[in-house]
Amino acid sequence: MSRRLLDRINTVNDEELAVLKKRVDLTIIVMVFFIAILVVRLWFLQINQGDLYKEKALNNRVRKLQISAPRGNILDRYNRILISNRPLFNILWTRDDAEEPDLVLQKMSHILTEDMSDILSHIREEGSHPNYIPIRLKEDVTWETVAFIENHSLELPGIRIEAVPSRTYNYNNMGSHLVGYLAEISKTELRKQNSAEYAGGDQIGKMGLEKIYEEELRGKKGERIFEVNVHGLEQQQLKLNEPLPGNDIQLTLDIDLQQKAEESMAGRSGAVIAMDISSGELLALSSSPQVNLEHFIGGISQKNWDSLLNDPMNPLLDKTIQGQYPPGSTYKIVTALAGLMEGVITPETNIPCYGSFKLHGHTYGCWKKWGHGKDVDLKKALAESCDVYFYHIGQELGVDTLARYARSLGLGEKTGIILENEKSGLVPTKEWKHRVKNQGWQQGETVSVSIGQGFNLTTPLQVALMTAALANNGLFYKPQLLKSIKDPDGTTIKTFTPEQKGTALGTPQAFKLIRTGLHAAVQSPHGTGKAAKLDTIEIAGKTGTSQVVRLSQFEGVDEEDIPWEYLDHAWFTCYAPADKPEIVVTVMVEHGGHGGSAAGPVAKAVLEEYFRKQNRGVKNQVDE
Repeated sequence: MSRRLLDRINTVNDEELAVLKKRVDLTIIVMVFFIAILVVRLWFLQINQGDLYKEKALNNRVRKLQISAPRGNILDRYNRILISNRPLFNILWTRDDAEEPDLVLQKMSHILTEDMSDILSHIREEGSHPNYIPIRLKEDVTWETVAFIENHSLELPGIRIEAVPSRTYNYNNMGSHLVGYLAEISKTELRKQNSAEYAGGDQIGKMGLEKIYEEELRGKKGERIFEVNVHGLEQQQLKLNEPLPGNDIQLTLDIDLQQKAEESMAGRSGAVIAMDISSGELLALSSSPQVNLEHFIGGISQKNWDSLLNDPMNPLLDKTIQGQYPPGSTYKIVTALAGLMEGVITPETNIPCYGSFKLHGHTYGCWKKWGHGKDVDLKKALAESCDVYFYHIGQELGVDTLARYARSLGLGEKTGIILENEKSGLVPTKEWKHRVKNQGWQQGETVSVSIGQGFNLTTPLQVALMTAALANNGLFYKPQLLKSIKDPDGTTIKTFTPEQKGTALGTPQAFKLIRTGLHAAVQSPHGTGKAAKLDTIEIAGKTGTSQVVRLSQFEGVDEEDIPWEYLDHAWFTCYAPADKPEIVVTVMVEHGGHGGSAAGPVAKAVLEEYFRKQNRGVKNQVDE
């Protein structure tokens, strides 16, 4: 090495040293910067997002599948199972497990006989979920489809069969309006509900008791954790948490009476109610026509939905609590009670009926054109449903007095039954007409109201309550539909007791006088309700025919020649036995014609079943 080079090395150059130092410092800063980025990234991946990536890694080989809980059963008063569960098979697809998703979906389109566009549309709706969460491609597939998919599982990566409990209706569509149905939970409902209990595709109560008691019936989901291979096929089960079934709800209904009511109304539109007078327990609550509950399993088709909407008998309406009709001559119970209590009539008051009543030049006819004769007292007026008799009483009382007694008997307000969308009906008053129609009340309108026509509107359940009040000396109870709630082991965890709803205006003597007239309406040869007469048990009841529309062109025309939608509604409400009332039966047949001939036999059939079950064959006498 030359001396010059050694001198250069040994000589310290401050300027060069400074440049070198800057380079070293810059290098250190750059290295620290990149190390810091690496540390921050590692912290983000392993600490901040550690659980997420751990779950993703786990989901490459481990799957979690929620197990739907069996819904609680719905029982009748004798613990007979009205609605239970059956296995329903759904097709699930996990996107993470399909290397060629388009090919798998094309195959499934052929297997499920579904359009590819419909399948893709459904997948897009669920697109917000992570790819490892299964999507339901189709619900309630056949055994043949299940067997085919299981046999070709290697060709269908990501496809699995899900078995979930679904409703089975042991008595077909019995009580369809009150029990309701299940359907897939909507996005709106999903946002409102507890996310731990529900997920997209779950079934939830949409109507009736299935909806009202959803929390009791639904149970608690379970979970199954299992390991899969690279093709998404299950290798082994890692953990299983069994689902907890929902609670059973026991109804007050008697399946036998409910079945008899629905059979008797087959092919007709209307309502039948049977109620225990001493408790308000509903023994039958039937709205006709029934709804086919099986059509709602897995989602109702547009064709079936349109059929329900376009049916002139309106099967979607629960006529027991939502149908509002003029009560017809069943309202004469109100007019008679008000007349007795206000001193307008006595039991001996005679009012002649020659077929019509005139007021201010207008003629109001009796249903019996030739009249009921010159001597019509309260008993005969109720038994033969003389309109003229009650026209006179109504005019003396006035509409507001009639309304006061009607409300005390439970008309014009909701009964308080647990079912949804109950209607209140209408008890008209002078104030109501002025407020709603901005018109004054006309005397002639009171004539119509006094026999249950005009602005009067009632539901069949309200008429049943009115009848119960009459039979029970004015006392009546809130309609009760549930008897108890039981846990999956059958242990009763809650019971429901009778709840008094009200007491009608009236005295025991007044109620007794009216009951005497209703007894004659069924038991006497000229009574309008004689078609409901039983051989062994005496009953008391009142018929009613409520006019739908006044059409003069149908005067004198045979009933069978009048279009169905123009026929009058037919009523019959009764209680039995006549001397010691136990049960009320109320029947309303839409466009049925006359109450005695159309509704009376239906009530008779229900009462026959009630007493047959009790082996009752002793004839009862009633005090008169």
